[in-house]
Amino acid sequence: MTLQQVYLLMIAAAATVLVSITAARVATRVGVPMLLAYLGIGLLLGESGLGLRFDDAAMAQALGTAALAVILVEGGLTTRFSDIRPVLAPATALATAGVLISVGVTALGAHLLLDVSWQLALLLGAVVSSTDAAAVFAVLRTLPLPRRLAGLVEAESGLNDAPTVILVLAFSATGLTATSPLELLAQMVYQLGVGGAVGVAIGTAGVWFLRRLTLPASGLYPIATFSCGIFAFAAAGLAAASGFLAAYLAALILGNARLAHRRATVSVAEGLGWIAQIGLFVMLGLLANPSELPAAILPALAVGLVLLLLARPLSVLVTLLPFRIPLREQVLLSWAGLRGAVPIVLATIPVVAGVGGSEQLFNIVFVLVVAFTLVQAPTLPWLARRLRISATGIGPDLQVESAPLDAIDADLLHLNVEPDSRMHGVHIRELRLPPPAAITLVVRDGTAFVPEPDTRLRHGDQLLVVTTPHVRDRAERRLRAVARAGRLAHWRGETGDPEQPARVRPHPDIPTAPPRATPAADTGDQAPAVLVESAG
Repeated sequence: MTLQQVYLLMIAAAATVLVSITAARVATRVGVPMLLAYLGIGLLLGESGLGLRFDDAAMAQALGTAALAVILVEGGLTTRFSDIRPVLAPATALATAGVLISVGVTALGAHLLLDVSWQLALLLGAVVSSTDAAAVFAVLRTLPLPRRLAGLVEAESGLNDAPTVILVLAFSATGLTATSPLELLAQMVYQLGVGGAVGVAIGTAGVWFLRRLTLPASGLYPIATFSCGIFAFAAAGLAAASGFLAAYLAALILGNARLAHRRATVSVAEGLGWIAQIGLFVMLGLLANPSELPAAILPALAVGLVLLLLARPLSVLVTLLPFRIPLREQVLLSWAGLRGAVPIVLATIPVVAGVGGSEQLFNIVFVLVVAFTLVQAPTLPWLARRLRISATGIGPDLQVESAPLDAIDADLLHLNVEPDSRMHGVHIRELRLPPPAAITLVVRDGTAFVPEPDTRLRHGDQLLVVTTPHVRDRAERRLRAVARAGRLAHWRGETGDPEQPARVRPHPDIPTAPPRATPAADTGDQAPAVLVESAG
């Protein structure tokens, strides 16, 4: 390759990334999931668009697997263990028993509706049974869901890739005769057990190593941390175990340890995760042949409806029976089983293995992912409101890079005073945030200013709150309580619990503001207190 060709390749790659980022911004504004925008870019660059030819399924499988490893490491580094620790048991059940139920029901539906062989039906069921980490992380982290519920879906998406890959490989290589169910179960136990052990061991060793490592530049710490997650993925793969599970668990341990320059590490991980997602979806769009997709529309819709309306709800209902999760939350969990890049990458495995009919299977999976992501992702906020389980109050925090905040390990929260918030009219001093949490900036009508203790908040204000980790939960609860019930929230019995609806119990000597005329179907009994906006 000449230097001139290198320059052209770099221009093409940079232009593709910039166009993808721009397309993602436009897609977000019109309500289309941004991951589908990346697929669209790939289709436009392909043979039916600009004419770029890419049909190497083996290379797509290898590069896709590597990209998924990067996405899972990013997901583990940016996931709070405190959010998923209470739901590890149900998440594990969904990622194992739930996957098996979903595979069986979907395969039965595909066999009856499409009249395909049992091998293809089982392959199709296994390929689409896994929720996608990239789609879940991208969509759910922007929704005001209770932390416990969002953590359950995120943990499931991080854990269920491993058993799905095992099933797809087994069905691709042997069909139904060469391996008994007992041997398949033993293989799954080995891969999950060894993969989990490798991930925990490397994550723990990485924490010990990085705490004792002194590097000449702060920018090397994020690279070292991320490399530990990739090392776990590769090490487990060499041991014929689940690299996906190892990567996620190692990154989860590293991301929740008190390591130097953690915020820079999170920023670098998110950047690498986005690059992996853009590259992965654009590549998969290139791999698809648009001229073959129309024939797969009806089979994809049939299988997708079986998966969405029967297989996924049944797997959720059966596996979560011992955990007493409310039915309305199970409904949301069923709808939140988003599919994305993982099923499309898995669909390349039978193509590479030469399974008969695998090209048709790939097209069905591609259409299914696009169609049902367009249906599920945009309707999740509406469904959460209808089920009355949207969490009011604090949402995602901004990533902080400034040195003073990093020195005290502080968090920076960004929130709005919404039109229905009872924070309107409250003075800054009346918020009574736990020290050292403080309101550091107010943006009002496009003008930013540092508030005084007697500054009165108004509807439409945007607030920046600085808080340290050990008082963050208390600060969030206080802000949520005031937004729900006003300055006298404590006297009215409002605690700001994100898992509970607003509970305003009037004190005998304190007048209560009249209720607002808001349709119950939209807000339920939770006043929409504060709504987090993106940094942009």
